[in-house]
Amino acid sequence: MDQAIRSKRFELFSFGLAGFISAAVLFAVAQLVSVFFSTSSAPFVALGSTFIDFTPPWLKDFAIATFGTNDKLALFVSLGIVAAILAALVGLLARRNFVAAAIAILILSAVIGTSVITRSATDPMDLVPVIIGTILGLGTLKWLTGLASTGRSPRHEEEPSAGPSRRKFLVASSLSLLGAAIAAGVGTSIAATRNAAEAARLALGLPAPKTKAAKIPTGAQVDLKGMPKFVTPNEDFYRIDTALSVPRINPAEWSLRVHGMVDNEFTMSFDDLLGEELVESYLTLTCVSNPVGGDLVGNAKWLGYPLRKLLERAGPQAGADMVLSTSIDGFSASTPLEILTDDRMALLALGMNDEPLPLEHGFPVRMVVPGLYGYVSATKWVVDLEVTRFGEKDAYWTTRGWSERGPIKMSSRVDVPRSFTKLPPGEVVIGGTAWAQTIGISKVEVKVDDEPWQKAELAEEATLDTWRQWRYVWKGGSSGNHSVTVRAYNADGEMQTSDRADPVPNGASGWQRVQFSITDS
Repeated sequence: MDQAIRSKRFELFSFGLAGFISAAVLFAVAQLVSVFFSTSSAPFVALGSTFIDFTPPWLKDFAIATFGTNDKLALFVSLGIVAAILAALVGLLARRNFVAAAIAILILSAVIGTSVITRSATDPMDLVPVIIGTILGLGTLKWLTGLASTGRSPRHEEEPSAGPSRRKFLVASSLSLLGAAIAAGVGTSIAATRNAAEAARLALGLPAPKTKAAKIPTGAQVDLKGMPKFVTPNEDFYRIDTALSVPRINPAEWSLRVHGMVDNEFTMSFDDLLGEELVESYLTLTCVSNPVGGDLVGNAKWLGYPLRKLLERAGPQAGADMVLSTSIDGFSASTPLEILTDDRMALLALGMNDEPLPLEHGFPVRMVVPGLYGYVSATKWVVDLEVTRFGEKDAYWTTRGWSERGPIKMSSRVDVPRSFTKLPPGEVVIGGTAWAQTIGISKVEVKVDDEPWQKAELAEEATLDTWRQWRYVWKGGSSGNHSVTVRAYNADGEMQTSDRADPVPNGASGWQRVQFSITDS
């Protein structure tokens, strides 16, 4: 009886494992072949991108609030777990009916293929990786389930060859899994060596700007351990976008089409952009998904061409009120035309902190616009600008329940101390940042526990478009738990609202409150 139970368990394990390994072969081979096609032809990339397309705003907000800039990794892990479970179930189905299991794989492959072909940067040839992966995956499933079947024990007697058959199955499974791992590794290596975009980026020398950014005052940075740097390093700058696989664009092949309700449609190449009169500007970017007190905000020095000049060349027609910017991966943003044509420094940017844009931040060209959340303005890998009307065109996130214009709300944040920090007795130095782009911050107030509001010391202001740091020294209090609350005022005297609002549909609001404690130990 015990032998029969063990044989049954091993049989179920074998077929489940066969399904899992077959799926691993399918995805790994497709990933390897996809390096010779569009990046969106990779199965997980295509599936993940399709999932994001249908993600409701509340789920997107939850993912970013929970995982932050690791949201894409979390999505890949989740997809991998789901794929592994489905693959094991297909393997168990093959135990009873291989034809039904094969049909299930073909259906799943059709779903993957549909995800691939519906991406904006793909064509029918990008189905080749999925087709080849499916063929090899089916072949692997047939081979492994055949070996698993030969290891079955008859119902009333022990199969003499069960031991050798099991060994054959385990050896075949190990070899298949090893082959899948090698295919995935080779694909990753080939993708790295074929990355012409990164090579071009490293070789690119940025031209000197005609107008340099004003020097940052030495007093703009609060000297306090734990405070963020006034200029966020590129490697620390937050990244929130819909691209699961970073587009890799050779600048020699990049172009920007400007069209729509304009008098002069034209196309600009990267060399054309390099030849324009470029300017530098410091600008703080903010993600609409940033919660109260969140870190989805960063400040950088940008190099680019003023979008107002680009649009002057196009000549917007009467009645136009929006510019629909589109990325090479299909993402689009709706930006009010008046904001791109006023005197603010909205840029078609190609440089970030004195170097070419990093690939993940939009290389070779992106948009940066003061005063608007990124989802309606900061299009990365931008390739198309259409002058149109809000009533006629919808952008990516506005079709998913978000506001179509997205002005940034005035915000303030406590950076020091962090939540639930334990501090020794004595003075407590509190520090943070506040921002109100295009207007500027005039005052920051803090309240410790239930004490009256106190005015914080403001660091020097760099520009109206950047955040402003602040500090406050609290004389200290008794041991135990304490809290600090912060609020800001803009240059017009308007106070930051205390009304709490979630990021959906037009950005979070409210005063941040941080808990900390003083301990004698």
